[in-house]
Amino acid sequence: MKRLLPAEPAPVRRGWLRTRRPQGQPTRGKTAANRLRRVDVFMLLYDMPLLRCQSGAFADAWFVDLGYGATPVTTLESAARFRRVNPDLPVLGVEIDPVRVAAAQPFCDALTDFRLGGFNLPLRRQRAGESETVRAIRAFNVLRQYDETAVAPAYAELAQYALPGALLVEGTSTPAGDLWVANVLRRAAHAPAWRSEALVFSYGGRTPFDPADFQTVLPKNLIHHVEPGTPIAALLDAWKAAAQRTRAARIWGDRHWFTIAARNLRAAGWPVDPRQRWLRRGFLVLRPVDSAE
Repeated sequence: MKRLLPAEPAPVRRGWLRTRRPQGQPTRGKTAANRLRRVDVFMLLYDMPLLRCQSGAFADAWFVDLGYGATPVTTLESAARFRRVNPDLPVLGVEIDPVRVAAAQPFCDALTDFRLGGFNLPLRRQRAGESETVRAIRAFNVLRQYDETAVAPAYAELAQYALPGALLVEGTSTPAGDLWVANVLRRAAHAPAWRSEALVFSYGGRTPFDPADFQTVLPKNLIHHVEPGTPIAALLDAWKAAAQRTRAARIWGDRHWFTIAARNLRAAGWPVDPRQRWLRRGFLVLRPVDSAE
C-alpha cells in the first residue's frame, strides 16, 4: 500500500537552481470558477493550523497556487476562503505564461501577488537578506501534461522553497472539480524533501458514484500504472468490489453509498481513514500503512 503514495523525490536538477528562467511548460490554462473549491475545503479540514499560523517564519509565508491557468479565479477564490480563518494570509499565484501573469496584475494587493515562474518558485529576497517563504503549495492539473519522469524532480525542486512542515497538495481534477485525486505531502523537518501523508479521492456527488471514474484523474505518478498486479489497480478493483457489495445503500443517495463503500473498503484491509469528517464530505483519505488509524 505504501507504493500508492509518492516515492522519495529524485535529486534536484542542478540546472534548475542556476537559472531564474521559469522551469516547466505552459498548461492548457483551462480553469473555471469553483473548480478547486473542494480542494480548498479539504485543505482547511486537513491542516487549518498551518493556514492560520502567524508565528515565526510562518508569519509572512505564502500559500502558493502553482499553475493557476488562463485567469486567476481559483487563486482569488482560495484567498477569500483561507482568509476567513487567517485574514493576513499572503497568497501567491504562479504562472509560466507571461500573458496570464500580466492579465492578473489588476488583482494584486498588499496580500495577493501574481508572478511569472515555474517549479523554481519566484520568491524574492527581503530586506534582511532572507528569501520569502512558503507554507503550502497547491499544484492542480499541472503535472498531468509531463512525462512521469518529471514528477520527482518537480517535487524536489518545490521542496527547496517550502518551510519545514509545509504542505504540497498535487493532483488532477475533472473540469468541474467534482472528482479529483491528489497526493498530500509534508515538507520534512530537517531536509528539503517531502514525506507522503495521504492519497485523497474527492467525490462531490454531482455524478453517479463509480470508483472507476477516478482512473482518469489519477495523479501523474499513478495514472500509467493501472494494470494487473499494481497497487493502484488493486485498490481500484477492491473499491469497485466494495461498491458492489454495498450497492443497496444507494437508495439513500450516492454520497451515502460512497461512505458505506469506503467503510467496506476499510473492512477489507485498506488503510482508509474512517473519520466522519472526511467520509460525509466525500473524501476518501488513504494513509500510509504505518499511520492508518
